[in-house]
Amino acid sequence: MNPQFKKGVLNLCVLALLEKKDMYGYELVQAISTQIEISEGAVYPLLRRLTKDGLFTTYLMESTEGPPRKYYQITELGIEQLQSLRNEWESFISGVNTLIQGSK
Repeated sequence: MNPQFKKGVLNLCVLALLEKKDMYGYELVQAISTQIEISEGAVYPLLRRLTKDGLFTTYLMESTEGPPRKYYQITELGIEQLQSLRNEWESFISGVNTLIQGSK
């Protein structure tokens, strides 16, 4: 898949997953990777930025498999941003589909 496509929708994917449940970084990478080929290196800077922007909070939870894990939890601001991005996405794919289907 085109890297620019992925970069543009990664925020939306991360926000949508965290709306469902709190997750730690590697868990997010794994969840996204089931549908879109991504690298860990693409997700962690995004998580830091979105946390800094107030869309997530973080907390540590003990792990039976090593050191404590940092979990990300969506904030009210994050939920608002998610809804805005969903609206933009729906409008975008509708427009693209119209253009693609109209070119047949």
